[in-house]
Amino acid sequence: MSGEVCVVVGATGAMGEVITERLTAQGYRVLAVARSGEQLDKLCATNDSVIGCVADIGSDAAVDTISAALDAPVRMAVFAAGLPVRGSADTIEPSALATAANIKVAGPLRLLHAVRDRLAFDSRFVVVAGSLGVEPGPLDAGPGTANAALLNLMRQISALYGPKGVTTHVVAPGPIDTPRLRALVQTQADESGTSYEEIWSRYVAKTTLGRLPTLDEIGWLVTTLLAPEAAVLHGAVLAADGGTRHGIV
Repeated sequence: MSGEVCVVVGATGAMGEVITERLTAQGYRVLAVARSGEQLDKLCATNDSVIGCVADIGSDAAVDTISAALDAPVRMAVFAAGLPVRGSADTIEPSALATAANIKVAGPLRLLHAVRDRLAFDSRFVVVAGSLGVEPGPLDAGPGTANAALLNLMRQISALYGPKGVTTHVVAPGPIDTPRLRALVQTQADESGTSYEEIWSRYVAKTTLGRLPTLDEIGWLVTTLLAPEAAVLHGAVLAADGGTRHGIV
């Protein structure tokens, strides 16, 4: 095992679990951060290289909790927490935008404050954002606005930490083929009277790959950033969306 540790916020989510598994497979201990102690216990029970850390990244108290759990230099810190806020500008509660920002913008900042004293030369600070921050749809007020703000914040962090040898990276997938998305599609089908296949095909049609990216592919991308050569991607937004984005830049 490496003498360094990686930190994954949102480790019990579908994406967080995949990233955690890939990091431990490469020989790193992972400090897994999540709100549910029960889910963390299940994760730790399946992997001896995972250390559970119960913390709510939506609270400033998470900074001290995560920091106190660290006992080694941080090779990579990953923010992979999801955002439970949906709706258009017409339907979303205005206060929900503050909730979105608290999780998706202040959350990564709390992670940074928790690990910054443990970051070393060639450490990685990674956040999973989303293509909606660049190309939002009409129903994406929460994730579109919060992810756009996160991209701005990460640009600021890259300017602060790049000269210190710490590289920053934004992974911006579009819709991903997950059990959660498939369940959402089934709910949409049941509520609208439209077939599951038709609604799923709408998601696929937004890509130019002809299918949605998988969790394992996103996990591969995140762990690839551990390579020394990945420093050249410092400050970049990596559009891992199967061709969902249509902008030239």
